Amino acid sequence: MKTGQQYKDSLRQRNIKVYVKGQLLKSNEVIDHPFIRGHVNSAALTYDLAHDPAYEDLMTVTSHLTGKKINRFTHIHQSVDDLMKKVKMLRMISQKTGTCYQRCVGFDAINSLYSVTYEMDKKLGTEYHERLKKFLEYWQENDLMVAGAMTDPKGDRSLRPGQQADPDLFVHIVEKNDKGIVLRGAKAHMTGMVNSHEMLIMPTMGMAAEDADYAVSCAIPVDAPGIIHIFGRQTNDDRKSEGEIDQGNARYGIVGGECLTVLEDVFVPWDRVFMCGETEFSGMLVERFACYHRQNYGGCKGGVSDVVIGAAAVMADMSGYGKANHIKEKLNEMIHLTESLYACSIACSAEGRPTASGAYFVDPLLANVGKHNVTRLIYDIDRIAQDIGGGLTATLPSESDLKNPEIGKYVEKYFKGVSTVPTEYRMRIARLIENMTGGTALVESMHGAGSPQAQKVMYSKLSNLEHKKRCALDIAGVPAEVAKELQAVTASKRK
Repeated sequence: MKTGQQYKDSLRQRNIKVYVKGQLLKSNEVIDHPFIRGHVNSAALTYDLAHDPAYEDLMTVTSHLTGKKINRFTHIHQSVDDLMKKVKMLRMISQKTGTCYQRCVGFDAINSLYSVTYEMDKKLGTEYHERLKKFLEYWQENDLMVAGAMTDPKGDRSLRPGQQADPDLFVHIVEKNDKGIVLRGAKAHMTGMVNSHEMLIMPTMGMAAEDADYAVSCAIPVDAPGIIHIFGRQTNDDRKSEGEIDQGNARYGIVGGECLTVLEDVFVPWDRVFMCGETEFSGMLVERFACYHRQNYGGCKGGVSDVVIGAAAVMADMSGYGKANHIKEKLNEMIHLTESLYACSIACSAEGRPTASGAYFVDPLLANVGKHNVTRLIYDIDRIAQDIGGGLTATLPSESDLKNPEIGKYVEKYFKGVSTVPTEYRMRIARLIENMTGGTALVESMHGAGSPQAQKVMYSKLSNLEHKKRCALDIAGVPAEVAKELQAVTASKRK
């Protein structure tokens, strides 16, 4: 297993093309850029924690393929206990970083592909599962960071991939030969991509038969020829080129360092291809990935919210109103909401079941309900934090003003709370609240792992409404014939 420093050193060996604000970075300096450095640090912590005896049970596990001790982020879930420990691990790391550490997407991608390729091979006689296991051994042996790459730009959302005016708006196969395939297109909003070693391409939706060239999954090095990464903007990101205080979370940054990854005729050898036109399995892969990824959010957002709660409580103490009853009530409400998020992630893990491959899968209904809660409750948690934090979280002068020899004394004097706490520390907490409850972080809570509508579609499909109707009719004493008639009328109206 790599250490954090070994992980960073390995990134410098890549020949990666990354653009930030229109400028091409030197490949060995990508991880040092102010916009990227924090994201690298948060990912590096997932490596260092695996060597800490205090977290060994959460961070490490025995590979079911090799019998070796591995980082849990490279593991295929073998039990309900694995699913539970994943969520507990995510909350623990989030409490230490206050942000995203980016390894979850690839983690969920490999687990989804593991069960789907097994079932694909059983039905179609393909060889994808054995290929995937060989890639997984390589992944585990080298303790790689692999970015999951599902989301396509999508273009006109009313049209299917093959109907788009520009076919490249969804990643697709443009050539097949005896050595492999060639891909063209782009993946958007790619978390942790520029500080990963590899990416796992997946279809972004269930594909129809006519969209076979878009039903593709494969592994590609992030620095393969033809790949360009265009780094995305984040809230207040120019502050990362300035002082430390104004960043709020200078060590670990905001969210996951997302980017647009362009694939311009990228060659992929057959031994790295895990789906190639099997449209009937594309929807299964998307749904399993979505459920695994939505399982995460009560863990990671629970841990992040723990930090937000702590920051709000500290700000109240520093401002002199920490013992006020209304503050205690607000903090209790934040705690209630946070534990509600966590409970759903634990529940969907506890209700997990084995797939045909032997790998364990979460309860999909509870996973989707949990992620949908995140799209709502995080806003309430952050709103309360902003309420407690006060107006200065949005209007503070800069760190440069605080340190200016002429005007610093006024910033120190007029933004002090309780007399025993230096103004700088109060400013640090205010900026942390601003950082964690602002634009980029909230948008990620809304759309990470799919928009709220995506979760509604899933839990509507999974909730078995007809069974609920039958329960009500039985208890009310309504005859079965009436229930059947109602069902027939409803079905005809839908048509």
